[in-house]
Amino acid sequence: MKKSFKLLSGIAFILSLFITNSYSAGDAEQIKALSSFKKTGLDVKGEVIPQNTKYAENIKKNILPNIKLPQGFKISLFAVAPDARHMAVGRNKGTVWIGTRKTKVWQATDRDMDNVADTVDQFAPTVKFDIPNGPCYSDDGHLYIAERNRVLWFPAAEYFMESPDTVAIPIIDQGKLIPEAEESYNHTARVCAISKKDNKLYVSMGQPFNVAGPEKYPLYDQVGIGGIIRFNRFPGKLDREVVAIGIRNSVGHAFNPKDGSLWFTDNQVDGMGDETPPGELNRAPRLASNVWYGHPYYGGGNVRTNEYKDKPIPEEYAKNYVKPQVEMIAHAADLGMMFYTGKMFPKKYHNAIFSAQHGSWNAVKPRGARVMVTYLDSKGNAQKTEPFAEGWMTDMGTYLGRPVDVQQYVDGSLLVSDDKAGVIYRITYEGKK
Repeated sequence: MKKSFKLLSGIAFILSLFITNSYSAGDAEQIKALSSFKKTGLDVKGEVIPQNTKYAENIKKNILPNIKLPQGFKISLFAVAPDARHMAVGRNKGTVWIGTRKTKVWQATDRDMDNVADTVDQFAPTVKFDIPNGPCYSDDGHLYIAERNRVLWFPAAEYFMESPDTVAIPIIDQGKLIPEAEESYNHTARVCAISKKDNKLYVSMGQPFNVAGPEKYPLYDQVGIGGIIRFNRFPGKLDREVVAIGIRNSVGHAFNPKDGSLWFTDNQVDGMGDETPPGELNRAPRLASNVWYGHPYYGGGNVRTNEYKDKPIPEEYAKNYVKPQVEMIAHAADLGMMFYTGKMFPKKYHNAIFSAQHGSWNAVKPRGARVMVTYLDSKGNAQKTEPFAEGWMTDMGTYLGRPVDVQQYVDGSLLVSDDKAGVIYRITYEGKK
């Protein structure tokens, strides 16, 4: 109890040093109050999502039996969470924060620790979120949420789970993640991750076009649109840096716990045919503002885009070009990813990459809607990629569900979010190791 009080007092002191007058339009007063450990005074009750319903039973009956897994694995329903996108798993309360591409963040909590969420509540309902797709959680207990054009820090999310008012402060203020003139409704689902090497926050930012025109550069390279940026995760000196460019729309990245290298998925160019260009899983050989991953000159893999195929690739791009580690099937929409560090799964999956394929939206022959696994070799490079869980698409091409993200739960099982069904699944291993 004393430790908790000291922690919160320390957070309050830090915030008092750095709180500024720059707040999100629409929730300026709320953020100002929350940052100062004051009540907002709003009569707001967060939405609660019932769990033991006919809808949940229909998911168990109509979707789960269709999912094919390797021998010994089992899938079950963890939580009902509408529009469920990327997830962040807490340390010790069995809580999972779930982002959406709308205006809500959910917190699913396994209160009796039976590995099923008992409650799913709206998180921080006095904050007005704008596409809060990307939550991430640090080892020392801090929650971050990357929105369309803001990054919020919740330094004590586990302490204030039961209250509509939660300590919240912008690390990057509204309108400062990207120039406001570049705000879009397209490719604005941000994700974040924390590096153990430098203890900084990394955010991926898709560029809003199918293929951006040359007039958009070098602005995009300068601010990190169509790239990845990093910055300090506590208030004070932001120290913002661009660490990767030439990325069309990455909606999933993670650090390899063995060597600290950054990996990310990338959604590639539409309108070039059903079977081209490939999607990508990439590994960053180094983190720098001139390391280029191909867009807009390449549409995916070594396939040149129609818009740039007759244009020479600038020398600065060409000499710093990094090819993808894995070329995925075209238009499967590879999104969330993670490295498996648990002990539940057999040894062959240890330090393997699990990634979600959301599924195609415009391919004549639908594909994707599955979870992939990529095994690494002794040098930390991709060795083999294969389907791990599939069956969210019927033989007729109808989506029963659309996987978005994969994250490891506290017991070493695998959580999979699905924004079509609006649920979180849990995959366990019950076979012989």
